[in-house]
Amino acid sequence: MKLRIDNSLMFDEFFEGTRLLGIVAPVKGYQFCWQLNQILQVDFRINHDLEIQLDKKNRKYFFSIYDYNVPNSALTYFLYHNQFDGEYLLPEFKHLDYLWLAKGDWVGDEELNLLQQSIRTIPSVQLVMELTNDKIRNKGHLVF
Repeated sequence: MKLRIDNSLMFDEFFEGTRLLGIVAPVKGYQFCWQLNQILQVDFRINHDLEIQLDKKNRKYFFSIYDYNVPNSALTYFLYHNQFDGEYLLPEFKHLDYLWLAKGDWVGDEELNLLQQSIRTIPSVQLVMELTNDKIRNKGHLVF
């Protein structure tokens, strides 16, 4: 008899109350974060402890994560780089360069729309769209 680990409960818990945006901005991560920090008055910083490592085709791929804790709130924004050396964190969204996850406190529709509008003002941004959890096939890749 084989035992199988069911991670769906862990994934559901991780994504409970989160909102996820997909962003097309073909610039380096540090440049994009600098632009976000300047224009949105946030303070994204790379978090090496959260970096995601995937093993594919006998190689290791490393996906950077930047984070920003919103002052006086439980809300944290995480910015995932979706590409590394030709591989994708979420292969079903190869056209996206970044994934913006809002976690820790509820973000309402109005607040999310304002956030999307603000991100769109950044010159390097070509597209911002909300991703719903049911469209994400590789949810486990986002869990840290």
